[in-house]
Amino acid sequence: MDREHPPWMLVHLLMILPAAAGRGAPVTDLENAAGKLVFYQTEGNATYVRDTGELASDIPTETMFELFDPQRNFSAAKFTYTWDLGNGEVIQGTEPVVRYHYSEPGNYTLQLDVGVNMAQYAPPITGVYSKDVQVLDAIKNIELEGPSDYMVSQDSSLAFHVDGSPPMWVCWRFLKNCLPDLTSGCTLTMLYENSLELNHTFTSAGVHCLDISVRNDISKLQTSFSLYVRRNDHSHLLFILSCAAVLIATFSFILVITCRPWQQSKSQVVASSNAAFLKDQDSGGQSEIVFTFSSMEKGEREPLVLQHGTQYY
Repeated sequence: MDREHPPWMLVHLLMILPAAAGRGAPVTDLENAAGKLVFYQTEGNATYVRDTGELASDIPTETMFELFDPQRNFSAAKFTYTWDLGNGEVIQGTEPVVRYHYSEPGNYTLQLDVGVNMAQYAPPITGVYSKDVQVLDAIKNIELEGPSDYMVSQDSSLAFHVDGSPPMWVCWRFLKNCLPDLTSGCTLTMLYENSLELNHTFTSAGVHCLDISVRNDISKLQTSFSLYVRRNDHSHLLFILSCAAVLIATFSFILVITCRPWQQSKSQVVASSNAAFLKDQDSGGQSEIVFTFSSMEKGEREPLVLQHGTQYY
C-alpha cells in the first residue's frame, strides 16, 4: 500500500475525575489525577498516531495511559491496569501500556480500570476510564473491474472495487494522452459502498489516464489507470461504404451520358432515296429523260446503276 503521508493521528482522551479534595487532605481516590489514553498504530517501520477516536483494523495497535500528577501524590504508588478491549479480550498488567489489534471493523468500547496501592495497609484506590472507538478498514486497493480499452464517441462505463470502510471520498479526472493538466480539478464523489461506477465519453483516440484518489477517516490511497481508446470500426466501415456508393453513382452517371448518343445513332435507321438520270434519244430524234428511284438503308454499298426502282418518262 503506497501512502506517502499516512493519516494516522493521535487520540487524546482527556478524562477528568470528579472534583478534588483540598490540598493536603489524604488521598482516598484518584481525586487530583487526570489521565489520557494515547493510541499508536505501527505499519512497517513507521508509527502513526490518531486523535479522532478511530482506529484501523488489522493493524498493530498500542494504547498508553498517561497520568497527570503535578503534585506527585502518586510518586510512590504501585499501579495495576485492567484493559477491556470491548471485543471480549481482557488484558491485565502493571505497565500503563497495552498492545493488541482489532481484526474486524466495528464499534467498540475500550475500558481501563486503574488500581493504585498507596501504602501497605491503605485501601486501594481505583479509577475507571472508557472511550468508544470506531474501527475501520484502511483503503488498501483500488481495482478496475471493467476492460482497459474503449471506443471513441461511445458512452463508456468504468467499474471499480475499493477495499476500505465507507463512507469514502473519491476524487477522479481523465487526462488526455496522460499529460498533466494543472488548470483542471477533479470531480469529487461521496461513496457509501465499496463499488464505484464512472460514465465517460472519450472524444479522441489514443492513450488516456484516469487519476483517482480515495480516502476515508483513517487512510488515503491514490493511483492511476492507463486506458486505450480506439476508433469505432463500424463507423469506418459505414464511411467507406458511403464513399463507395457516391463514387459508383458518379461513374454510372458519366457512363450513361457518354454512351447515350452512340446508342441512339446505332439504333436509328435512316432511309435515303437515290435517283438515276438517264438520257435517251428515240428514233424520232426526241430525247427522253428516265428517272430511276430506289430506297436503301444507311450502310448499304450497292451501286446506283444496279438499283431497281420506279422509272418515270
